[in-house]
Amino acid sequence: MSDRPRGLAFTALAAFFALYVLFLYGPTLTILALSFQGPQGGLTFPMNGVSTHWFGKLWAGGGIVDIWAAFGRSLRLSFVVMVLTVVLAFFAGLAFRKGFRGANALFAIAVASLIVPSIVVSLGIGLEFRLVDDAINALAAATGWGWLQDHGTAMGLYSSALGAHLTWTLPFGLLIMFAVFNRFDPAYEEAARDLGATGAQTLRHVVVPILAPALVGVALFGFTLSFDELARTSQAIGGRNSLPLELQGLTTTVTTPEIYALGSLTTAVSALVIGTALAASLLLQRRRARRSLAGA
Repeated sequence: MSDRPRGLAFTALAAFFALYVLFLYGPTLTILALSFQGPQGGLTFPMNGVSTHWFGKLWAGGGIVDIWAAFGRSLRLSFVVMVLTVVLAFFAGLAFRKGFRGANALFAIAVASLIVPSIVVSLGIGLEFRLVDDAINALAAATGWGWLQDHGTAMGLYSSALGAHLTWTLPFGLLIMFAVFNRFDPAYEEAARDLGATGAQTLRHVVVPILAPALVGVALFGFTLSFDELARTSQAIGGRNSLPLELQGLTTTVTTPEIYALGSLTTAVSALVIGTALAASLLLQRRRARRSLAGA
């Protein structure tokens, strides 16, 4: 290490970095602290006591909205989005790796949703499903089928909302898989085929284990982006809100630190998912390293 004194440039960059970290994590830490207000606490500093009172009220429920039902809907939707993002991104990466006619145009279409404003995507998907509803109603009127007349709406958690979330998570999954496949050595697959492995066996026993840490990363992106998504959900969710939508609604009606307790809870869920994903990735890497040493 050098014994030279730190210069002015180093001090300025260190101060800038400290301000950046404070700006990035300061709001989260502030909400976390205020969620532990005492029973008489408010929405601002200074804190009036320290307790878990507002977490208890949140756990008891019975507020203006059913938070736990919304939490469950967001959790289930995020899990489905995560699985579909991993599967579709992985096989899309394989397809683009082999190459096919129109691949460039398809890639541009796939990532275009990252450029279009989220609220516009949500409005477009909502409009499409309203047109579907109109077509179903017209068919019901023409045929007299009762089961069509009672269909309600095609919009819902696993139809319009799922599609809206996939327009956000899939492009990120594709970009990750493209970067990973660009560094993937095809010699592993050739060696597996030389040893008599079929295409499916090569995929299962060679490609997937090697790419497992990257797939965990794609799953992490899929879950966290879906769990926190607001704009793309707003016009495409149907009659039942997700947790971010309920949280947005509560900002205009709830005037107690209970809303901060809810924010801390959602942050804890995201942190738990991130920690689990990182732990799984490290575990997979260590297992692969041990197998490599055993094979050597």
